[in-house]
Amino acid sequence: MPVHSKLEKFEDNWRTSIGGWSLEGKVVLRGKDVFTELNEKPWMEYLLYAATGKESPKLGRLIEAIWVICTSFPDPRIWNNRISALAGTARSTGVLAAAGSLAVTEATVYGLKPIKGASDFLIRADQRLKEGESLEQIIKTELKQFRSVYGYGRPIADADERVKPMMEFARSIGCGNGKYVKLAFDVDEYLSNTRLKYKINIAAVCAALLADEGIDPAELYNLATLSFTAGAMPCFIDASNQQEGGFFPLRTSRLSFTGVEEIRHWEV
Repeated sequence: MPVHSKLEKFEDNWRTSIGGWSLEGKVVLRGKDVFTELNEKPWMEYLLYAATGKESPKLGRLIEAIWVICTSFPDPRIWNNRISALAGTARSTGVLAAAGSLAVTEATVYGLKPIKGASDFLIRADQRLKEGESLEQIIKTELKQFRSVYGYGRPIADADERVKPMMEFARSIGCGNGKYVKLAFDVDEYLSNTRLKYKINIAAVCAALLADEGIDPAELYNLATLSFTAGAMPCFIDASNQQEGGFFPLRTSRLSFTGVEEIRHWEV
């Protein structure tokens, strides 16, 4: 079948069950009128409904707390926030600052990949436990295959200061007692007693809390995409209000250069 024939049904036509806007002034999201049925929802509950189709004030509040407690620290030394601060010191725009910071949260050791990976690991581990494997077998297999376990260990500090306040808040609204949270801390207990000394980090905690509320890895990823914004913007604003080019400048004499030593003459 020619490629164009596969695409003909989409030409000037897009069918969707998610939603849209009409010339009559109606906006529909997942079958509900935004102006009359969703207009009183808090923004986080609206995002939850948009991303997953789920409606839950408790879950919306839990996600909101995760964003506040776990993801948006106003420190320009944090990897993704450096982009925002650099944008500010270069007198770029807030949109480019935020977009750049969010783009680099697609990292391996922090951000969206560990968040999604921790959710995937816990769900797979739970299924394998049901099939009769021991927790030790599951963890050893994970380490052998991936050389790490998403949600455990931290590049800079051993312990994660966010775990305690996040769990305290979760339990204050009736969350945090499900099977995935228990599993997450069982894995923590096992790993912290091995030679690796890995301890649970906030990715596993958030993944477990939301898995217990029925959020799968893909949904978790979609919900977390914008979660670092409130940390990025203060860093952009701070750098914008200070001397241009003043964010962590580095004099050339401090650079250790091991490349070509002779002067290159470039042809124009």
